[in-house]
Amino acid sequence: MEFFDKLGKKASEAYKITADKTGKIAKETKLKLKMSQLRTQVNDLYEEIGKKVYEEHIREEKQAKEDIKQDLEELCTKIDVISDEIEDLLQECLELRDKKQCKNCYAEMDKEYKYCPNCGAKQDDESSENDENNEEESFQNVSLFEENEDNNKNEENKENKEAENDGDETTEESSNLEKTVKVESNVDKDEEEAEVKDENSEEENFDNDDTTMY
Repeated sequence: MEFFDKLGKKASEAYKITADKTGKIAKETKLKLKMSQLRTQVNDLYEEIGKKVYEEHIREEKQAKEDIKQDLEELCTKIDVISDEIEDLLQECLELRDKKQCKNCYAEMDKEYKYCPNCGAKQDDESSENDENNEEESFQNVSLFEENEDNNKNEENKENKEAENDGDETTEESSNLEKTVKVESNVDKDEEEAEVKDENSEEENFDNDDTTMY
């Protein structure tokens, strides 16, 4: 029974692998068909450009030449758009086969190759480039964070100094107020003493007057 279970699992795995390969092949076939159609469109545009160039050569009217140049620019723009689409489809095909393309001679090779087996050109490792970019971005983020921390500390120190200055000013104002109150109280006290002296003096004078009368 165990033998048949293992056999069934192996058959199922083999079917999945075959189905996966078949699906990739079918998808790649569709992509290649699409690329072939796009290349046909590009060739038609090339032919149309050739006709326009010759027409510009034989035409003598200035306005006609200008119109032809405008048509040529539009045709070239169409070719650029189609070429970009073809390139995208080609990259999809390479991904399906775990391949990449040499940027120097455009030969296909396995993804792990660091040098092109056709021309020997060194291949750029996209993953390492991404890692370097991520490290650089992380370093920039850390620098910005540290800069923000420094700015926050400077602002906090500034606020603390301003608070201390405000406190000193408040203390000074309180001290001045106390001095003013003290001076005023002393003045009031002196005035009271002066009034008491005047009253005493008047009483003495009154007593002296009474004594003189008797």
